[in-house]
Amino acid sequence: MKVTAIACSNIALVKYWGKRDEKLKIPQNNSISITLDKLQTTTTVDFDSDYTEDTFIINNKIIKENQRIKQFIDHLRQLAGVQDCVMMQSKTNFPMAAGLASSASGYAALSVAGSKALGLNLSDRELSILARRGSGSACRSIIGGFVEWQKGQNPDGSDSYAIQLAPPHHWNIQLIIAISSFSKKSIPSTVAMRKTIQTSPYYQGWLDSIETDLINVRKGIQKKDIKLVGETAERNCLKMHALMLSTIPSLLYWNETTLLLIKRIQQWRTEGFDCYFTIDAGPNVVVLCPEEQVEELKNHISRINTVQKVMICKPGPAPYLSDQHLF
Repeated sequence: MKVTAIACSNIALVKYWGKRDEKLKIPQNNSISITLDKLQTTTTVDFDSDYTEDTFIINNKIIKENQRIKQFIDHLRQLAGVQDCVMMQSKTNFPMAAGLASSASGYAALSVAGSKALGLNLSDRELSILARRGSGSACRSIIGGFVEWQKGQNPDGSDSYAIQLAPPHHWNIQLIIAISSFSKKSIPSTVAMRKTIQTSPYYQGWLDSIETDLINVRKGIQKKDIKLVGETAERNCLKMHALMLSTIPSLLYWNETTLLLIKRIQQWRTEGFDCYFTIDAGPNVVVLCPEEQVEELKNHISRINTVQKVMICKPGPAPYLSDQHLF
């Protein structure tokens, strides 16, 4: 049965950096994110005994020998007890592998479409655990709105999944995506995390400080306190990138525009704007702000000539099915 699902990306306000188990993608720490309504992946999946081989197409390009996708599809087949080959086609409306969590929306969409196509009736918790097997942050994109990924304790990852802290309509906070590079990042996050755990002298300090960040962001979301959420998200982001800088060899995902935006955002705050930044493992900056300031801030950002594209998002939904198939 052919099934199409659409899933949104997410941006972490409290980041996860480092895995307790790389195969199962179990994190070293909890994280909190906002699902982004405008950054989407659409995926169509069809399992059929008539197919002679698996075919994966992403953004109109046939993907050959991708072990990560194949292992995920094999896991799906094992869950369903089938051996049929698959046709999978996927497209995104934002840059892939550029620090905007394209793998999160990608594996969330694949989890929902793939499990449905195989007749698996999975709960949100089971879908979150399944999506996590493809990409850690994908477990958060299974849930809409404001989300916390619990690291869990069990070796098998059965208690490591995402829960909703608040639905999308709880708080109409705005998120401006400032894209300064469409290029694929040079070092994948999984490799970078492994190197950081192995070599950074500050990694334990990162783990020791996470709980305070989580408490502050949970409280800020509940009270719709943009200052508390924004200041905490900025500090958490800078701590993560400081970890990368202290990794051997040093990891630096930023470009000149990243630094310029950080300085401008700090300046705009002194001029009365309630704006705060966060940056995942890439050069692109996400700006948090209230609805009444979003257009003026977007105009400010758009006037920076090295910013290639600006998108405005708000808290988005959980994945949903569509009857508009890609093939």
